[in-house]
Amino acid sequence: MDMSVRVGAAEGEPQRAKAEAKTIARAANASDLDAWLEKVEALGELKRITAEVDPDLEAATITYLVGGEKSPALLFENIKGHPGHRALYNMIGCNLSRFCLMIGEQPVDHPLKAVQILQQKLGRKMPPKEISADQAICNQNIVEGDDIDIRIFPAQRMWPLDGGMYLGTGDAVVTKDPETGRINVGTYRMMIKGPREVGVYTSPGKDATIDREKWWKMGKPMPIAAAYGIDPLLFLVAATSLPKTECEYEYYSGINGAPIEVFTSELTGLPLPARAEIVLEGFLYPDETFAEGPFGEFTGYYGRPSGATPFMRVERVRYRDNPTLTCALMADTAANEAGLFWAALRSAGIWADLQKLGVPGIKGVWSIPEAAGWGITVVSIKQMYAGHAAQVMALAAQCTAGAYFGKYVIVVDDDVDPTNVNQVLWAMATRSRPAQSIDILRETWSTYLDPSLNPPEIRPWGSKCLINACMDYRFIKTFSKRTKLSKGAYENVVARWQELGLSGSPPVISVFEDEKSSEGVS
Repeated sequence: MDMSVRVGAAEGEPQRAKAEAKTIARAANASDLDAWLEKVEALGELKRITAEVDPDLEAATITYLVGGEKSPALLFENIKGHPGHRALYNMIGCNLSRFCLMIGEQPVDHPLKAVQILQQKLGRKMPPKEISADQAICNQNIVEGDDIDIRIFPAQRMWPLDGGMYLGTGDAVVTKDPETGRINVGTYRMMIKGPREVGVYTSPGKDATIDREKWWKMGKPMPIAAAYGIDPLLFLVAATSLPKTECEYEYYSGINGAPIEVFTSELTGLPLPARAEIVLEGFLYPDETFAEGPFGEFTGYYGRPSGATPFMRVERVRYRDNPTLTCALMADTAANEAGLFWAALRSAGIWADLQKLGVPGIKGVWSIPEAAGWGITVVSIKQMYAGHAAQVMALAAQCTAGAYFGKYVIVVDDDVDPTNVNQVLWAMATRSRPAQSIDILRETWSTYLDPSLNPPEIRPWGSKCLINACMDYRFIKTFSKRTKLSKGAYENVVARWQELGLSGSPPVISVFEDEKSSEGVS
């Protein structure tokens, strides 16, 4: 594979820009990421790592090994070969409290509460706020032209077979539709090609791909910008499939409760996030590609080398003093940085879509984070009529929020917590009838990153399995009664939890026996 950058230690560490960077004064030397990290540290969920750590495999290995449900955010403050730079990993991970912090809320005790809050916030979009360039923290240092060397930033190699050092993982990439003027903010992997060149891998059908094809059809290079060291909320909206006609800045502002600050670049004409810590600007030219990848993806598998991948010719670099690079480890199970917030966003979107479609009885929607965030969605319903469960399955699988990639949609009754995998599996084992309860949708929208679709040329066409794990509605009144706790006994045990010498907190139970026991039994 022809690559312009070595994997591992280069011959001589990348040098800082040859010319002195232009410095712009700023009154408040704090980024949105700084403000978020302060809150995380106040929660006791930030781990500062001051020992020297190599950005080539070591930082990612540490993150994977500690990436359980309650793992802290990891701030690497001493990165080998990059003095004065920091890297942030495991921003959210599978930690519900940090997810709540990301969307501007206090921690909640159940994932569905966070999903409902997010669902409400997704409906209150507002436009960004334009400010002057001299107010932008990323403009403390500006480097242009041949003085640029993007290798000053601590790009990461996360998995042994990754094709190079990736500057862009936890990023926000800004493009523009040349026909409508719609601004898109997406998350795309970005492998370094050279001092002024960085790859931009975008899957077919994604907004940046569509924008790029329009620019190139006009015979023009596509203007593009990439921001790092960003507010995790900007990463959340950038990494999410939102309507193609709308701008992610507006969703960020709505969830945040205040407009994001942007300034318009005179180089690319793009509105840039003013409080990002690092911004690269440049252009994607037709027929300028290189061999990018592979890259360890969110599925827990390597995405195959993408072959001819466009790369940005970087014309300007903006960065704050001592910047932090936001990094997102893509991995299997709970270590996947995007698992929880993809799950919450997909859940909120499907829930909202079902409500818009007028489907009654929806009690909860949850996409299982450990299933690659998008792979399995569970919907809990109060069955109200014949065919209700089948209707919900089909709509949840193909509505706007649920159409991409997801392979399994499971519908359960309202006495099953969709966030509790143990309960979901129990319902599947005791209520579904494989011969009658499973349907398959074919030729659905999948992803080029799905390792199960072979040969790869058949991608992104996929399929979806719909599993009805509800009680058969025709016999719901006579269906065998499940065992439930007595509410009184439960509350008594909860009150005595510490007295009984039991550790942790008692499980939250909401389903209790509502009938009296047989005569003569107390």
